[in-house]
Amino acid sequence: MHIRIGTRSSRLAVWQAEHIQALLEKGGLTSELVLIETKGDLVLDRSLSKIGSKGVFTQELEDQLRTGAIDIAVHSAKDLPSNLPADLHIIAFTEREPANDVLVSRNKSLSLQGGESFRIGTSSTRRVAMLKHYCPHLATVDMRGNLQTRIRKLDEGHCDALLLAYAGVHRMGYDDLIVERLPLDEFTPAVAQGSIAIEVAKDALKSEVAEAITRLVNHAPTEACLRAERAFLARLEGGCSIPSFALAQWTDSETIGLTGGLVSLDGSQLLRETFSGSAEESPLVGHSLAEAILARGGDTLLLEIRAQL
Repeated sequence: MHIRIGTRSSRLAVWQAEHIQALLEKGGLTSELVLIETKGDLVLDRSLSKIGSKGVFTQELEDQLRTGAIDIAVHSAKDLPSNLPADLHIIAFTEREPANDVLVSRNKSLSLQGGESFRIGTSSTRRVAMLKHYCPHLATVDMRGNLQTRIRKLDEGHCDALLLAYAGVHRMGYDDLIVERLPLDEFTPAVAQGSIAIEVAKDALKSEVAEAITRLVNHAPTEACLRAERAFLARLEGGCSIPSFALAQWTDSETIGLTGGLVSLDGSQLLRETFSGSAEESPLVGHSLAEAILARGGDTLLLEIRAQL
């Protein structure tokens, strides 16, 4: 079996695709990378909410799946829309890295808890809203681009620190720039943060190739957690421009606990709930959590958020 792997061309995306490539090679599959530019990679002068929150980093890869130009698409799992088109399917999630957000800076003295004011670069509406909620004394600077571009902008003085996902920073070898790992119970991450997803066209779903890839790549405990998180986001009809958050974790050998919610763009309102259930019930757990958030005023808050974006 020879697999054509579609991926974005950033260094992090290529690292992730090469990680999948290595897993496939262990199972005797050969592969090649096909580099594809997405709208999110090319349009850097506007926020994600202004260029469309769904499929910004995935649409072009999905188009290539449909034409058969690639066999699989490799994504950061957090970039995938919560509701996929009917002709596409996720067949694997890799084992999740620690899901924390991290503060990255050359200045080792910086801390969100320190009380001093400084500028944080981020393009995430969730991170901006949470900073306004927990750290209103800090300023945010809109910061688009790949990880290397953001670090260059940090070094050029556009900001004093960056707020990023631990997984990407670690995969790119920038651990020495991490000055603080943020607590998950406050800065709860975006849905599926820390995992890599493999997507295929539905007509290939039951093929020998897809079954082999799932067997070699999929991490079942992570998959159960991410199915819960994605069900939560799907019920909210959210994308990467909505400041929602969710994290599912195994509380024992049979039970998943899911904490998630929604924060207003100005940080003044934060809704958070926790639900739990078995792995088999994980999508139901996510749906139930979303219903609870909506019932507490999340429905109105979502309308306000969308009107402001």
